[in-house]
Amino acid sequence: MSECLFCKIVDGSIPSTKVYEDEHVLAFMDIMPLTKGHTLLIPKKHHENVYDMSSEEAGQLFSVAPKIAESIKASFHPAGMNLLNNNGAPAGQSIFHFHLHFIPRYDQTDGFKATWQTKEKQYTNEMFAEYAELIKSNISK
Repeated sequence: MSECLFCKIVDGSIPSTKVYEDEHVLAFMDIMPLTKGHTLLIPKKHHENVYDMSSEEAGQLFSVAPKIAESIKASFHPAGMNLLNNNGAPAGQSIFHFHLHFIPRYDQTDGFKATWQTKEKQYTNEMFAEYAELIKSNISK
């Protein structure tokens, strides 16, 4: 993907501050960090979002995630950490190469707030059961 910012980071045409690299994935510092230690983990192969990744490719990426999280924890001693991924523009994705954010959290005032604004809709147990069955029926074996 010649126009993809993260593909350019992978091929070295745009510099990055690397944290981890192997043949499948790359982790680097976010250049607009929300908190100290904010790190991104990406597959080296271009995938727009999680829907485009095979189970094997996702496994390669997610098998590294605990290493990155533990390293950030040991380095900065955050009180917690958010792992964040946005898939598609409606979900807030702005760079269309799959990436997982590691956002260390230090306290309630560190500048990042992940909140859910629940709607007034009431979901019944029957609705949950119906939704669960629909999801189960679409999981590929």
